[in-house]
Amino acid sequence: MESNRQKKIAGILQQDLVDVLQRAASEGGLKGIIISVSKVSVTVDLSIAKVYLSIFPNKEAEELLKGIRSNTPLIRHELAQRTRHQLRRMPTLEFFVDDSLEYIDNIERSLKGEENPIKDEDLLGRRKKS
Repeated sequence: MESNRQKKIAGILQQDLVDVLQRAASEGGLKGIIISVSKVSVTVDLSIAKVYLSIFPNKEAEELLKGIRSNTPLIRHELAQRTRHQLRRMPTLEFFVDDSLEYIDNIERSLKGEENPIKDEDLLGRRKKS
């Protein structure tokens, strides 16, 4: 269970991260790519912030995540400047790809019948447990 302090810090970080990442993407010349911060969770001791990113189109996600992770110190510094009156110490940032939208899309396609294992037997092999 998150405390109110954790929730407030996560909310502040989420808002500022959206600004920082979208500005960096536009200045970096990335057109047609949407980066959104879907969730930020902060540990109890406020030392680590796990940041979950939704990146569209999904095929660009891993490459962008590598770039974001390599620039983590710069992002952390920018956030520290923005939140210097609200936080004494900036948490360490850990970035992850949030693939929940892709997961939901796969479930919806399966429910609509777009992937029918009866008609396409190749799907059965993919769904069997190893």
